[in-house]
Amino acid sequence: EQEIVKKYPEKKDFFDRIYDAKLERTLITIDVATGNLKKLFSENAWLNHEQFSPTNPKLFMYCHEGPWHKVDRIWNIDIDTKKQKLIHKRTVDREIAGHEFFSPDGKTIWFDLQIPRGETFYLAGKNLENGEEKRYALKRDEWSIHYNIAPDLKSFAGDGGDDGQVAHAKDGRWIYHFVPDGDHFVSEKLVNMKNHNYKLEPNVHFSPDGKWIIFRANFEGNVQVYAVEINHYNNLQ
Repeated sequence: EQEIVKKYPEKKDFFDRIYDAKLERTLITIDVATGNLKKLFSENAWLNHEQFSPTNPKLFMYCHEGPWHKVDRIWNIDIDTKKQKLIHKRTVDREIAGHEFFSPDGKTIWFDLQIPRGETFYLAGKNLENGEEKRYALKRDEWSIHYNIAPDLKSFAGDGGDDGQVAHAKDGRWIYHFVPDGDHFVSEKLVNMKNHNYKLEPNVHFSPDGKWIIFRANFEGNVQVYAVEINHYNNLQ
């Protein structure tokens, strides 16, 4: 992989090549008290985006990285039994799902869902208890590279995207706050990102009190971490 990245330093050049190389990867855990390292699982695939469940220390999420329309991306593994489970299986050609994250209560895995790629946009959540999948529709300009959920589970954030991203949005350079309304979101534009270079992904997160959305940006000439207050937070209570 290091040789590929050295020869092809741009993501657009190395991404498919690393996927196609099918190099062996191993998921590991490290005990922070003892330093003991355990190997969980090995596979000739690009394993990435590792996350523990926030409520179940035995449940570990990871992805098969690569071109999203080619991979079954989102997986869980039980670190004791080593049993694996695919979280979302595509239903049509070029359907994609990714940038997955747990809800704070550990009951749902949320992810960007497009059916097919670049055409119809959703934020979808897979309930780990009953297997049901919930979807909130998004307009093309509301699509975001990353999403996140508030600590109270009542609203979401998105970091938008430029017209070179998968949605090819004409007015998508915003930090968004989303409130569910039936099967779709009502969006609020919080930060104008027109001067941001989206090669740096803003990667939104909520503050623990749910009143701020935290993100990265380079619109002042270098990379900084910013926070924007959610104006309508009190209306959500």
